[in-house]
Amino acid sequence: MTTSEPFALAQAAADHIARATGVPSHEIALVLGSGWGAAADLIGEVVATLPADEVPGFSAPAVVGHVGTIRSILTRDGKHALVLGARTHYYEGKGVRAVVHGVRTAAATGCRVLVLTNGCGGLNPDWQPGTPVLIRDHINLTAASPLEGATFVDLTDLYSSRLRDLAREVDPSLGEGVYAQFPGPHYETPAEVQYAKRIGADLIGMSTALEAIAARHTGLEVFGISLVTNLAAGISPTPLSHEEVLEAGRAAGPRISRLLADIVAKI
Repeated sequence: MTTSEPFALAQAAADHIARATGVPSHEIALVLGSGWGAAADLIGEVVATLPADEVPGFSAPAVVGHVGTIRSILTRDGKHALVLGARTHYYEGKGVRAVVHGVRTAAATGCRVLVLTNGCGGLNPDWQPGTPVLIRDHINLTAASPLEGATFVDLTDLYSSRLRDLAREVDPSLGEGVYAQFPGPHYETPAEVQYAKRIGADLIGMSTALEAIAARHTGLEVFGISLVTNLAAGISPTPLSHEEVLEAGRAAGPRISRLLADIVAKI
């Protein structure tokens, strides 16, 4: 497979979305992770909902709590938003190309802004479960990249300071931090959590960084926001579980969904 084939597949997906939704182009894309799914209902009017596995290159989600659809939404200010509910995680073993296919598809549909959300472990005890945190930078601990060949991309200001400022206009109390992506699917050991903390991480999870790199390569402006669903191993006094992550997302869902919808309205 050549390095151009992932982009041809993304264009095929974009063409399919345009035909199926009747919307020739979109302006903003959102990837809604654990806890963030209800935001789509508050952003605007749903124009069309597509089963993800009917769109070229996409498949049904492998994780409980993720939605297997792609939605076209007309926002309150007349923009067309593409909500990608079918996130592929690196640990699924489908390859990095599959992980970032949604991002490349969003760019092919005409999007200029990408909103990345996730549920994550927190390293700061002051950020209790249910706390939203802006991502200002990341550490990629997957030992992988979505870029192939001699493709050199500057990541200095990967997470847009302009968009973080807009978010703080909505909620001035929002904190920000550095997100570290581990490969997963197992949760990190207490020693790995301390390692991440010592190299500068405030948040840890299993998504987002690879997608953000691919987004920068395609020219998208990136906004990232995490929901702390649990304190990380060794910081939390209790063992970690996926059910804990889902429960924290359910509890915080209405509040963070409203927050994200209000941020999107400003973009």
